[in-house]
Amino acid sequence: MKIPRNIIDDLISQARQDAPNETCGYLLGVSSEDGDIVTENYEMENIDHSPEHFSFNPKDQFAALKYARSKGLKILANWHSHPASPSRPSQEDIRLANDPSIRYAILSLHEGVHLNSFRIINGEIVEKEVHL
Repeated sequence: MKIPRNIIDDLISQARQDAPNETCGYLLGVSSEDGDIVTENYEMENIDHSPEHFSFNPKDQFAALKYARSKGLKILANWHSHPASPSRPSQEDIRLANDPSIRYAILSLHEGVHLNSFRIINGEIVEKEVHL
């Protein structure tokens, strides 16, 4: 999955603004012969307002899907921040990763800024990509 620098900058800005709580959203984009290309960050509310976990607002999820379809985009990844821990899925993240067709991206603000995405299938991390 390719994430342009301006989108990464948007994720960093959102994560810093919402810190110390986790923030979240969807990465929308297109699939091509060269792979998945992110074109937009669809920001969503973390209704848990917690520094250790997140939950999407269901209304935001529905709106994101409707928006993506109206623009001919796909939901390529679910993303959230880890304000005080590394860019790797927690046990809870792995347990809740129930869609094998998307990636799960984690932006860490811990010890620098790091962005990795993961494909998680049946509770197992089967692929990791480093984006920043």
